[in-house]
Amino acid sequence: MTKVAIVEFNGDVSASMQKALRLLGGISELNTPKRDVTIKVGVFHPRSPQHSSVDVVGAIIERFSEAQKIYLAESDNYQGTGSERLQLWKELFTDRVVPFNLSEDEDTRSVQIAKSEGDLTVEFSHILFKPYVFVSTHVLRTFQHGIVLKNLFGLTPTRKKMQYHKKAIFRSIFADLFEAIGGIDLSVIDGTHLFWKCDRWSVPMNILIVGRDAVAVETVGVTLAGLKPARLVVLQEFVRRGLGEGDIDNIEIVGLPFEEVRNRSKVALKQLKEIVAAAPKPWSPRDAVDGLIRGGFFKRPHQRRREDIERALAAEDSRSTGRWQDIYTVLTRRIKKGKLNRIKGPEGWVYWTE
Repeated sequence: MTKVAIVEFNGDVSASMQKALRLLGGISELNTPKRDVTIKVGVFHPRSPQHSSVDVVGAIIERFSEAQKIYLAESDNYQGTGSERLQLWKELFTDRVVPFNLSEDEDTRSVQIAKSEGDLTVEFSHILFKPYVFVSTHVLRTFQHGIVLKNLFGLTPTRKKMQYHKKAIFRSIFADLFEAIGGIDLSVIDGTHLFWKCDRWSVPMNILIVGRDAVAVETVGVTLAGLKPARLVVLQEFVRRGLGEGDIDNIEIVGLPFEEVRNRSKVALKQLKEIVAAAPKPWSPRDAVDGLIRGGFFKRPHQRRREDIERALAAEDSRSTGRWQDIYTVLTRRIKKGKLNRIKGPEGWVYWTE
């Protein structure tokens, strides 16, 4: 039976990681001078708290004591470069532990993915393929698209990741990526906190969820996050392809008793929902831009520049300041849907509606 370890920590994350791996039978075949290690951290935005902590990533690094080189990997996205976001873990950098921007690697391998949509060719960094050991780590969260499996999305080197959000592609792309690189060797869910979806709201949990079967680790994580694995289309695509165990009843939980942790997570979820309900509604670039469209802000004869849009949004809500990349993404989506027009003039892009 597939094993997944759940361990608690109260300050000493390193000892807890060591215990988790011992409960799984160790990782001696992964921890060897013959295999370098790639740790795919997950972070959407440098200001987002939703990423594995320095302590957790440091504890993973310690367990690979024999590796000659360990790469902390991330790619560019529309929020910025992977190199910028990797600075969150800069205190861990040494001659042996180095940051690696997957979007800047020139030593790549062409891979065909999204075959149901006629194939997309993607150039993947060489450090993602065997014999490199591949580790995926992310946080415990109530996000329906997942945790350590969703983290694979960051393997695509382009900033324009929205091209993969078409429904048919999005359902299968994570499993495509998993198969392309030969799977995930070790998965670690950082349960320091339980997060609400992709937002900043969280409550403490102080657990680690660790396993060799990434699908099983994902199944345990999303279950503790209050989600139903059978309803998660991304996870079920992995199950359909036989890439791991997606039935919680077929997973042997070692370490903390699962029901005990599940009861704790139910209490945490209740607290989290109360926090979210009481919190001010977060600023939404989508709602803000749609409000301008509905209000006639873009209507001819006006042709609005970036400065006009930023000024108008800031006048309505100061939280829009510094969020141009998010605003630009919404504008681009509205153009694709035919709700906005755009043309590049001498002063840059201008936007309008008829």
